[in-house]
Order: sequence, then C-alpha cells, then structure tokens
Amino acid sequence: MLIARRDFIALLGAAIASASRVAAGQPRQLPIIGFLHAATVESYATNAAGFAQGLEELGFAEARNLAIEYRFANGRRDQLADLAADLVRRPVAAIVAGGASAARAAMAATAAIPIVTVSGSDPTRLGAAPNRPGGNMTGVTYTTAGLMTRRLGFLRQLVPAATTIGYLAEDERAHAPGSPLWLAIRDRSSEFRAAAAAMGLLPVVAEIGGDRDYEAAFATFAEHHAGALIVSSSPLFAGDADDIVTQTLRHEIPTLFERRADVMGAGLISYGADQMEAWRHGGNYLGRILKGERPADMPVMQSDKLELVINQAIAKSLDIAVPASLLAMADEVIQ
Repeated sequence: MLIARRDFIALLGAAIASASRVAAGQPRQLPIIGFLHAATVESYATNAAGFAQGLEELGFAEARNLAIEYRFANGRRDQLADLAADLVRRPVAAIVAGGASAARAAMAATAAIPIVTVSGSDPTRLGAAPNRPGGNMTGVTYTTAGLMTRRLGFLRQLVPAATTIGYLAEDERAHAPGSPLWLAIRDRSSEFRAAAAAMGLLPVVAEIGGDRDYEAAFATFAEHHAGALIVSSSPLFAGDADDIVTQTLRHEIPTLFERRADVMGAGLISYGADQMEAWRHGGNYLGRILKGERPADMPVMQSDKLELVINQAIAKSLDIAVPASLLAMADEVIQ
C-alpha cells in the first residue's frame, strides 16, 4: 500500500512517541537503544524502513524485542552534546548516530557504550579506521565525494543552455576549523568549483549560515542568472528540504539534490548514495552488536550503491524535456 509522504511522517512520529513511552516502562532485560540524529524526524523518515529492515534481518524489531529512545536535534547541532549525554544517563545498550555531528557527540559522551554511525563522512575523520575501527564506534559510511562531475553532467543533459551553475552550501564558518564538517564542506565546495571549471561552467556559490536565509541565497542565484543548481549534501539541508524545494520551484531553477526523498517531495532530480540501503546496513550492524559482537572487531562498511531519480512531473512544469538516454539511466522515474 502506498501512503503519502506527510502521512508516513505522521505514522513514524507516532511510532517514535509510542516507542519512547514503551522504553520507559520496559523490564531491564529488554535492550534499549539510543538514537541520535542531527536533523529532523522528517529527514530521517524515508530511511526508517531501511533501518527497520536491517534489524529485522538479524531478528530484531522495535517494540517486540528492543525499544528505541529517539533524540532529534532538528538542525541545532549545539544541542547534540546534551542529547547524547541524556542517552548515556539512561543508560542505553547502544547508540545509533545519524550523521557526523551526532557520531562525534556520541563519542564525546561515552567511550564504553557501543556506537553505530550511519554517515556520509569519511570515518577516519570521525576517529575510526575503516579496516580496524577499534574503540566503541563502528558503522556505515555512504558516498558523498567524487560525484560532482557526474552531477554536473546530468544537469548539462537536462539544461544544455545553462552556462552558470549555482551551488547551495553550508557556511563552513559555522563549524570549528579542521573539524570533520568544516573539512567536508570545504572539500565539496572545492570539488564543485574544480568540476565546473573543467566543464567550462561558471560557478556561483551561496552559503547558508545560522540564519538559514534561503531567500537571500536564491536571490544570489537569480542575480547571477544561474541556469541550474546543485544542493550540497548536508543534514541541515535534509531537515530544510521543503523550504529549499519551494525556493527552486518559485525561482523555476532546475535543481539536482543528493537524496531521493527530495525528488519525492517535488524536487527535479537527485543523484547520490542510496541512503535507505546504508541504513539497512546500519540496522544489520546494530543487530550484530546486540548478538554479542564488539564494535572494535567490526570494520566500518562502505555502502557504495548510488541512485539516480527523476521527477517527470516537475520536469514538465519547468518545461524541460528529459532526454530518453537519461530516463533510461534512471533508477526511478516519478510520473
């Protein structure tokens, strides 16, 4: 049965509230898992099924033989430390951390409780070596780097006349210099500029700071007559996806996103990691830990599956004729 995105989010929110109530009254022998995410419940909703599937494959299901205490920072990364400390005080049997910020907050809060992270960040920047993680953290990383040339290629096929390409990025100054997020933001922006220059395209970058002023960012793109746009990978942007999609439609700017969820929510096209698959692996890893494996013995997994999703209805609204060759490459075409 298909359900609307808004209905699914409502169901997930109800399940999270119910699970938290169940966890408070469960006997101690039932494992209680802490779940820490930097973004919003809405941004996680599309990956929840993958995580549940991964747990089910190892014989676990929420409210059946484990309980989950959910903590979402709603884009306020400054709250992650307190949320992580609260989970440690419960205490929980393990912590699942969504994103690099949540992973680092969990690591700072405990060196004893197992941590499973699902993140697009380089695990070595989070303090884990891919083949010998050691310590109490392991997990799954998905691809975010090295995709810019192909993303620009897809936009060129969709909008061949575009010579100026916009790039929506987080402001690196919101993070400590040298931190994993600071490095990731800088790396992705550099990759975008280099790829655009190599293809003879003029890059225009607009950065989003703590004020989250998307109207000003899109005014910048309009001022420079950007013919298309790429939205960088970011938990902040995942949480603000509806606002960003609204701006792309208002300004009628063809936009490529990282996540399938954004195209399901009226974006034009996405190309990036299959995050639901990464979360399935994350569920597997948590299940293995609950069965007795140690994070120190579990190498960080690289989830390499990528997906291309195109929304034909949005393409038509933007008066874009999607080439048949591009439709044939797509993993999913939304009509």
